[in-house]
Amino acid sequence: MNVMNNERINHILDEHQNDPGALIQVMMEIQEENHWLPREVMLKISEKLNVPFSRVLRIATFYKTFSLTPQGRHKIHVCTGTACQVRGAQQILNEVQALTGIKPGETDPDLKFSLETVNCQGCCSLGPMLEVNGETHGKTSPAKVADTLKKYE
Repeated sequence: MNVMNNERINHILDEHQNDPGALIQVMMEIQEENHWLPREVMLKISEKLNVPFSRVLRIATFYKTFSLTPQGRHKIHVCTGTACQVRGAQQILNEVQALTGIKPGETDPDLKFSLETVNCQGCCSLGPMLEVNGETHGKTSPAKVADTLKKYE
């Protein structure tokens, strides 16, 4: 289960107390630390930075970088753009799903992995492409997926 590091979150908030201009920065730091923004944390942000809760919520729901649901420690992206698709992206996606037990948009119960499909990542010559935590694994095959994911355990 994902346990919030309240000490670290409080430290981030204390550094920016009563500084509404630091709102997005604070939210990003907490998202990075906690992998999501629970309601109680957003309420703390609102209180400590002296900004309306509605503003915190509006920003959290507007920017795709923020999540209001728990996310895995490792973010898997499978490119399904045209170049990757014709080179076997669906087989890569099927293998990732089989190994993790999750579908795109889901997070495993242990909060280890979150899975998303993405459109073109601009690495067309490396297709099919699998990305984990921002690290690109190009010209991958279903047989390589298990070894790739083992690096993130």
